Amino acid sequence: MNQLDLLKKMTTVVADTGDFEQLRQYSPTDSTTNPSLIYSASQQPRYQHLLDEAIRYGKSHGKTTSEQLSAALDKVFVNFGLEILKIVPGRVSTEVDARLSFDVQASIEKARHLISLYETAGQDRKRVLIKLATTWEGIRAAEKLEKEGIHCNMTLLFSLPQAIACAEAKATLISPFVGRILDWFKKNENPKGYAPADDPGVKSVTQIFNYYKKFGYPTQIMGASFRSKDEITELAGCDLLTISPNLLEELKNSTAPLPRKLDPQTAKKSSLEKLHLDEKTFRYLSNEDAMATEKLAEGIRNFAKDIVKLESLLKTKF
Repeated sequence: MNQLDLLKKMTTVVADTGDFEQLRQYSPTDSTTNPSLIYSASQQPRYQHLLDEAIRYGKSHGKTTSEQLSAALDKVFVNFGLEILKIVPGRVSTEVDARLSFDVQASIEKARHLISLYETAGQDRKRVLIKLATTWEGIRAAEKLEKEGIHCNMTLLFSLPQAIACAEAKATLISPFVGRILDWFKKNENPKGYAPADDPGVKSVTQIFNYYKKFGYPTQIMGASFRSKDEITELAGCDLLTISPNLLEELKNSTAPLPRKLDPQTAKKSSLEKLHLDEKTFRYLSNEDAMATEKLAEGIRNFAKDIVKLESLLKTKF
């Protein structure tokens, strides 16, 4: 049995791609997307019909060019999600515009609109996770949305305080970014890198996993943004792992043993102490963590840039 099959026995495997044709090769349960992945996929000729349909929708759902473009952009994300849901048996994650990361009400309204587009197309909202950046405002938006039955995937997460705040807001799922944490530490502290078990991203997710399981939080943990197969195998047993197609292929081609590394029963024995976070404590602890602060800001900027690129691509088709 290959490592991908072994991993599926203890962890829900999620494909991290906007190229849904690749999904068929690996039979993941769920799939995640983000603006960067959608922008990349949207440039491929085989997906142009999804953009064309979104533009037709936009033209009929807005009076001004700006309104039409906004409507078309939302429809592009949903069109890709709908195609993905034809392939995966579980859920797809669709991201709220990163430019709304510090606006609670606008994030809520955008999430509601995305869900309405899915439901109009005949999909149950239970099969969609709305991705929100893990800012204080994003967490507050998720808290409200979860009460409405709109399930949220908290993205751009780099620290335990972010994870705790999400759990207390009763978010459905968090996506700690393993590889981006490693990137920061390699750049700032150890250019030579780390052994797999000492990888700072792996250690961060392990700490979050232990905290959630020790204190009984139902919020699920989905490790994301991997740089190597070793990071994935070090987190075997995590609730979910979202993995790019190239790393899914590496797992599929490996027959090495794959022991479970994260276990709820072991986590319950950890020495972690419970921490409650109000806004001022969250902001202070976030400010104290240079890596988390820098990577969150960088992630929001980069996702926003790719949304602008996608908008520009749509404009050429208008």
